[in-house]
Amino acid sequence: MSDRASEAQFRQMRESARSIFLKALAEASIANGFARHVNYERGILRVREDLYDLSSYSRVLVISLGKAGHTMVEALSAEIGPSMEGIVASPVQPASQVHGFRYFCGGHPTPNAESIQAASAMLRALEGQPATALVVFLVSGGGSSIVEKPVDAEISLDDLITTYGALVHSGAPIAEINAIRKHLSAVKGGRLAQAAFPAQQLSLLVSDVPDGTPDALASGPTMPDSTSAEDCYRVAEKYEMLPQLPSSTRELFERHALDETPKSDDPLFHRSRWWTILSNQTAIEEASVAAEKAGFIVNVDNSCDDWDYADAADYLVKKVRELRKQFSPVCLISGGEVTVKVTGGGIGGRNQQFALACAEKIAGENITVLSAGTDGVDGNSTAAGAIVDGSTVGRARALGLDVRAALGKFDAYPLFTAIGDAIEIGPTGNNLRDLRLILAY
Repeated sequence: MSDRASEAQFRQMRESARSIFLKALAEASIANGFARHVNYERGILRVREDLYDLSSYSRVLVISLGKAGHTMVEALSAEIGPSMEGIVASPVQPASQVHGFRYFCGGHPTPNAESIQAASAMLRALEGQPATALVVFLVSGGGSSIVEKPVDAEISLDDLITTYGALVHSGAPIAEINAIRKHLSAVKGGRLAQAAFPAQQLSLLVSDVPDGTPDALASGPTMPDSTSAEDCYRVAEKYEMLPQLPSSTRELFERHALDETPKSDDPLFHRSRWWTILSNQTAIEEASVAAEKAGFIVNVDNSCDDWDYADAADYLVKKVRELRKQFSPVCLISGGEVTVKVTGGGIGGRNQQFALACAEKIAGENITVLSAGTDGVDGNSTAAGAIVDGSTVGRARALGLDVRAALGKFDAYPLFTAIGDAIEIGPTGNNLRDLRLILAY
């Protein structure tokens, strides 16, 4: 095959990967999820298997938090109409606001002053709700930092930010990170539900955590906590976190002074229900449909969820090489997240780091790898992720860029921007974890 023909084929495969990802995002939207699972007719709200006669409640209060905070309220408002009221906390200011709601722009991946203001406003709104009220919680990923209030008044915002930085950069999986967040927070680990008691409670979830761990979503503000204070001490020791923590939080660990969170046997959850509207599985299913329509034979393998990015790259590249011996063209789809222990001061994120780790492994091969976040944001960059293929190393080298050096410095984003393979779509108002697509002929 000529260099020109090879270049055209690489370009076509990159375009196919990008198209599959974007189609999956569009189909796994908040609006579509609500249309499938939420319905309102003649005063009755149906959420999957539950029915709620809204006229029977003295008040209906909506609390929405996370990266999908605004889009979830929009979707619910489209069903119910303009009669709702409540609070929204999301990481970006939406172009328009839903009438009847007070908005906060919380920080992500670390809290800001509005994160604390949002938490305080929610706690005030929830406290004193009677048993005749219905509280609808709309919970999505990113809520851990977007809505936050330290459980101890001695923990300042700066200390909170330092603590979050230590957690995020520790290399620990999100479930272990959130176990600690819950026990340091006045709103996580079921404590928003505790504030809303004795009102009837309904939580609609757009999940960015592994299936089977719903209380890890936004650190589980509305549900029983399956983690314990002892888990927190173990995780902190395992990842050697204490030296990185400020004294105000470190001393809680040193004294074993973390208060326990509400558990499943607590009576406050007796009138609570939780329903998942969208999850990473939704994104995987929609990506599978899009890939099949594009002519690929699809294989799904999520076994590297929460693996180190380099181990995941080794595994998935090896897996697709085996698959293409049997099928062609093949699309290997992998959901969930990889972990990165950041040691450099570059610009990038876990998806770009994973993609760049694949680039050297597939140099010269007819393999294309896309890795991107469904929230549209990867790490400290403005990209959702990136695409690499067999030509990436050569194209980077032609511009004087070194793939290995960028990997070592955790500085993937400038390289991908230079070669035009960063995926720039902006915040999506959704958050269903990451998608990895590996295409091969």
